[in-house]
Amino acid sequence: MKALSLLAPISLLALAACAAGPDYVPPVASASHHAPLIASGAPVTDAETPDRWWQLYQDPVLDRLIADALAANTDLRVAVARLDKARAGLREARNDLLPQTSLSAQPQYGRFSSNRRPIGADREDWNVSLGLNVAYELDLSGRVRREIEAARGDVGAAAADAQAVRIAIVADVTSAYVEAAATAQQQAVAERVLGLLDKSLEVTDKRFQAGRAERLDVARLAALRDQRRAEIPPLIAQRQAALFRLATLTGRTPDQLPADASTRTTPPQIAQPIPIGDGGALLARRPDVRAAERRLAADTARIGIATSELYPRISLGGSVTSNGNGFSNIFGAGPFGWLLGPLISWTFPNQEGARARIAGAKADTQASLASFDGTVLRAIQETDTALSNYARLIDRRRALASARDEAATAVKITRARQREGVVDFLAVLDGERTYADTEAALAQADAALALAQVDLFKALGGGWQTPDAPVNVAMR
Repeated sequence: MKALSLLAPISLLALAACAAGPDYVPPVASASHHAPLIASGAPVTDAETPDRWWQLYQDPVLDRLIADALAANTDLRVAVARLDKARAGLREARNDLLPQTSLSAQPQYGRFSSNRRPIGADREDWNVSLGLNVAYELDLSGRVRREIEAARGDVGAAAADAQAVRIAIVADVTSAYVEAAATAQQQAVAERVLGLLDKSLEVTDKRFQAGRAERLDVARLAALRDQRRAEIPPLIAQRQAALFRLATLTGRTPDQLPADASTRTTPPQIAQPIPIGDGGALLARRPDVRAAERRLAADTARIGIATSELYPRISLGGSVTSNGNGFSNIFGAGPFGWLLGPLISWTFPNQEGARARIAGAKADTQASLASFDGTVLRAIQETDTALSNYARLIDRRRALASARDEAATAVKITRARQREGVVDFLAVLDGERTYADTEAALAQADAALALAQVDLFKALGGGWQTPDAPVNVAMR
């Protein structure tokens, strides 16, 4: 009864106790971080970025390749395994809130001395000892609660890291698919220009045979034709490399890549304005920002874990034991006992080690806060840069399309004037070269524009968002 009388005041202390260390407060971001993003003239809207942004391409082949990659990618498997480990750590931390129990059994067979042998018992027999131990930490300092907070932060960070891997996988698959299609388009343009040069060379050679052109004209045009022909093999190699990368990303060998993955000959484009949201939505969507915020929360909780070492650690414990000769006497006439009482441990008076660990935990928290601030700034910078690059590539593509059309008109006029004898062959050759250059530059611009769209969505953090680790960033 005396032991039980101690439980009441100790329980009241446990209920009145507060967790050691600072309570976590979400970091404060400036109001400018929640303002609209700088579109720089890009065709965008302030609508929220969709999670599965790649479906805006309306390309079922791309949708299937991305699904295959998310199911087979090894980097994602590693990230998911780390998330499972963090969740296991959270379960372990929560387990400390429950009473800790252990059972023990010690059967022994042997010869007993005459003075230890019970009356009527065999001198050689089994001796069995059983025990049940129970311990419950009162958590007066809040150490267990802070450990749970830290574990939750680790789970949130691991979940955000896994989402970042998913976004990278989607972007890599889309980029490889776009590059394969874009190089196919560039190859087709190069082959079309080569065909035009072959026709020009054929006409020029006939004019030379008829004495209306010089051998030098034929040689110059043949050199230009061969120069353009030499540009085709690198494009073929680049396209094959993109397809090989696509196969690896989807967990296949190159010969196992589906045939329809290589049939597209023009890069996919999103015709509608791209939804980008605002700065606040960006911070809530970017997994690197969420991961940095969750790590900050975990490190803040670890200050409390270190601070709890300054206070006594009190546990209530009890044990029940039984000892008997032979298995039949364990719960019979054999000795039976029980114990109940608190266990107090306290590192005192030398607490310099605990205070040093507190200082180290505070330093880790300050580093995590700096990392969070840097991640926020980097997210804004990457997105604004991607938007600016996307807008300028659209301007460049528009100018190149106009230049290509003008070059094509100039070639037609020059050829007609050459047949009339108004201009010489050098004018025709220069026109052919200009047209070939603008055609190739326009195909490259289409490829760069398609890849810029992928980079923009990657910077926006779109793809496979889940609500398990939201970022709560207050505004100044």
